[in-house]
Parts: sequence; C-alpha cells; structure tokens
Amino acid sequence: MAKMTKTATIAAVAEAADISKAQAKAAMDEIATLAYANAKDGFVIPGIGKVAVRQTKARKMIMRFGPKEGQEIDVPARKKLKFTFLKAAKDEILG
Repeated sequence: MAKMTKTATIAAVAEAADISKAQAKAAMDEIATLAYANAKDGFVIPGIGKVAVRQTKARKMIMRFGPKEGQEIDVPARKKLKFTFLKAAKDEILG
C-alpha cells in the first residue's frame, strides 16, 4: 500500500463515518488542535496513543567526532515532544 496522504486519510475517514469530506477534515483538524493545546498535560488519541511533553535534564557530553572531538560540552535541559503508542495499537501494527 502506498503512503497515506492527508487527502487520502480524510477521504477514508469520511467514507468510514459516512460523512462529508469537509466534516471529516474539520474533525481531524479539531483533534490536532486539541492535541497541540493539551500536550503539556498528556493528550490521548483514542485507539492510537498519547502525546506528551517531556523535560530532559542538563548533562555533560564528550564529543566523539568533528572539530570538538574529545572535548566535554554542556547540553542544556530542554523540552521534547513524545508520542507513545498504546499497547493495543502496537499489537495491531506489529502483529
């Protein structure tokens, strides 16, 4: 199967839910908006997974290649976006 484009995904959702493509696009856009707004608290996409923001710690790292090879540098703390698949989704995808 070829890569699913946004248009193909919207068409498939519209057909499965028996709604118009415009309604399917609006619903998917609203899910994305909700995920953006609520990721910091953990947002669950039912049946697929969870979107969350994680905080990394500041650390020291030794450069392994490049002009700074062998030097120790500081890596600052930062926020990362994390997506975790639900167990049911993993089982369905991986078999």
